[in-house]
Amino acid sequence: MAATTFSPSFSTPSLNSSSRAHKTLTNPNLGFLASVSRSLKSLKATRLTTDNACGSAMASRMVSVPAVQTHISLDFETFVFKKEKVSLAGQDEYIVRGGRDLFKLLPDAFKGIKQIGVIGWGSQGPAQAQNLRDSLADAKSDIIVKVGLRKGSRSFDEARAAGFSEENGTLGDIWETISGSDLVLLLISDAAQADNYEKIFSYMKPNSILGLSHGFLLGHLQSKGLDFPKNISVIAVCPKGMGPSVRRLYVQGREINGAGINSSFGVHQDVDGRATDVALGWSVALGSPFTFATTLEQEYKSDIFGERGILLGAVHGIVESLFRRYTENGMSEDLAYKNTVECITGIISKTISTQGMLAVYNSLSEEGKREFETAYSASYYPCMDILYECYEDVASGSEICSVVLAGQRFYEKDGLPAFPMGKIDQTRMWKVGERVRKARPSGDLGPLYPFTAGVYVALMMAQIEILRKKGHSYSEIINESVIEAVDSLNPFMHARGVSFMVDNCSTTARLGSRKWAPRFDYILTQQALVAVDKGTPINQDLLSNFLSDPVHGAIEVCAQLRPTVDISVAPDADFVRPELRQSGN
Repeated sequence: MAATTFSPSFSTPSLNSSSRAHKTLTNPNLGFLASVSRSLKSLKATRLTTDNACGSAMASRMVSVPAVQTHISLDFETFVFKKEKVSLAGQDEYIVRGGRDLFKLLPDAFKGIKQIGVIGWGSQGPAQAQNLRDSLADAKSDIIVKVGLRKGSRSFDEARAAGFSEENGTLGDIWETISGSDLVLLLISDAAQADNYEKIFSYMKPNSILGLSHGFLLGHLQSKGLDFPKNISVIAVCPKGMGPSVRRLYVQGREINGAGINSSFGVHQDVDGRATDVALGWSVALGSPFTFATTLEQEYKSDIFGERGILLGAVHGIVESLFRRYTENGMSEDLAYKNTVECITGIISKTISTQGMLAVYNSLSEEGKREFETAYSASYYPCMDILYECYEDVASGSEICSVVLAGQRFYEKDGLPAFPMGKIDQTRMWKVGERVRKARPSGDLGPLYPFTAGVYVALMMAQIEILRKKGHSYSEIINESVIEAVDSLNPFMHARGVSFMVDNCSTTARLGSRKWAPRFDYILTQQALVAVDKGTPINQDLLSNFLSDPVHGAIEVCAQLRPTVDISVAPDADFVRPELRQSGN
């Protein structure tokens, strides 16, 4: 069989597909450089080449790596699955659809693999280990899925409860699992990967495959001028949702040929020609409705950025800002909570998920549309200001370094005390949220409050524009800025609250939300809301660009690939990471 290939080709991204969205727009009252096309055209990703604070010396098996261009178009070749071409906003992209009817192809995709080691039991570990095990069992494959954990970890009990055990060889020590696996899925925290990568690489078998569900480790290595060892393949499959969503939709999809969370995949290096089909098999086995191509570098930039933006940090910031404004203007606390958090995580998310952003606007009354327009016009550039800065911090390696250093502060060092992340859920707003959710009727999605909708959609569109100008594919942009928010994270936040997510999601996302949410809160309060109170005229060009942006058509195409079931999240849904549950943090 000919070698499977994955071929990124480098090109300059076309700006023609969104000519209306790229007009020069001026709003001096919002305190942001007004020319989107001029200011974003000058964005340059500055890579850190040295950083003594963020890592150890170069491992002997590693090599220096030059900077990689960011603007790429992707194609790939598979000899196991069917590749499809889709057109998104005039750009051709390639995907592989999922489905349980494809499980029979998994033995071919995983040819040469006898054991898959799933390392870690945090957000992604439990879901991926169980989905892989169940999918391979359905395919009547004898491939072993083994969970590897630190000796003494309390997560052993939860892994056993999920059906893994030492007796049948599906549960064991992290290092013996790595050394005995042909495919190693490294699903420990980003900070732990940064601390342990040299030892992990040393335990891997030559010609084995390292699988990542986040490109963070590549970003960390790049910040030190390194790359992965050249005697292993390196792939990524990155579900566009947190682990509990990956598992929940997989279970819900058992009777309908599958439902799940979309995934991106990338092949960083391929030592024997198997990497692309292994990655696609992994994604299909997780239950991904469709899988699209990216690179590890593009993935970590969009993902870390997205967590700090629309997925968590920015949402946290804008609801804090708006709740404070609404209550200060005389709205009751309960109604203010409903008109901020419940509105975003409920009816807005549901509407965008099934009908798109334009449906939110079009469902409003004429008066409601004017409120939406006022909020959108005032909020778009302040949101873009912070998003722009955030993306550059991620692309330069600064944000990655920040995560690594924060992880080190969780423990005593240099004679200073430990500073693990504290909880945020004890303030007035989140106590009100507990009361509102307790009284909420089953299935209630909350009110559609026009001003909140305008701020949220402005944030979403600003994030889309940053990623678009930075050369990300529409598949990545839409999944990272829209689908992951409304189909994965927001339903869980509707069930348990934004503060619960901020306290209990992945370490990197928790850190990012705490760092960036106040920035969104402050800039909305200090610029956007001030502009509204001053009666700053609505920027009609900005509104016109929103209504005609080609991203809406691209979202519609992606919606047609959407599972036929919505995620069902119980009010007491437990997605607390085991180590947080045990520590009480």
